[in-house]
Amino acid sequence: MIRLEKGQRINLEKGNGSKLTQFCVGCNWGAIVKSGFLGLGRTVEDVDLDLSCLMTDANGNLVDHIYSPLYRMEFLSRYGMPAGKVDSNDYALHHSGDDLKGDQAGDDGLDNEIITVDLNRVNPNVQQIFFFLNNCGKEDFSQIPYASIRMYEGTPTKVKEVFASYDVAAEPQYRGMTALIMGKLYRRNGEWKFSAIGDAFPDRNICETIKRIMLHYAK
Repeated sequence: MIRLEKGQRINLEKGNGSKLTQFCVGCNWGAIVKSGFLGLGRTVEDVDLDLSCLMTDANGNLVDHIYSPLYRMEFLSRYGMPAGKVDSNDYALHHSGDDLKGDQAGDDGLDNEIITVDLNRVNPNVQQIFFFLNNCGKEDFSQIPYASIRMYEGTPTKVKEVFASYDVAAEPQYRGMTALIMGKLYRRNGEWKFSAIGDAFPDRNICETIKRIMLHYAK
């Protein structure tokens, strides 16, 4: 398994030399558990993270997107963004659905939101696929007990082999940060590669992050 570092670039090649073309990008996180007065009792605060992706062409123009359908159109339209959806237009990428709470009883080892990827079916016009994470609640990443993003072979219900992972939460450098641009898949000389970006920002909502990606990363 590759423990991704910021700025790292990796080939999607497995140990046997074959290419990784069908895999999952998943995010796992927990709710915030607080002890009561004098340690008596406890409260559990839901944590709503959203895993999303954007697809752009060779010139950095938006081709397609996946983000939660639960975002209201009146909000999205203020930023000129279309409605959310769980499938890419070519059906090469699929989102498992919006988790609004996180793990309520400790880390269950399963991802709360998953985007399945089949690189063999991606529209030829798509040259870059950006994966990013937004916190829809009032807390920041440094307050979340655990959160990680990983790429693995398998299905949303069965992990075959973890290829690469990136830890996010409960780190001092994420204090005040509510958005993370995880990384991107990109075509180079006819092959897909992955670049770990790992940049965090205090974005107020997903549309600010989308604008940031389009202006500063997709070109």
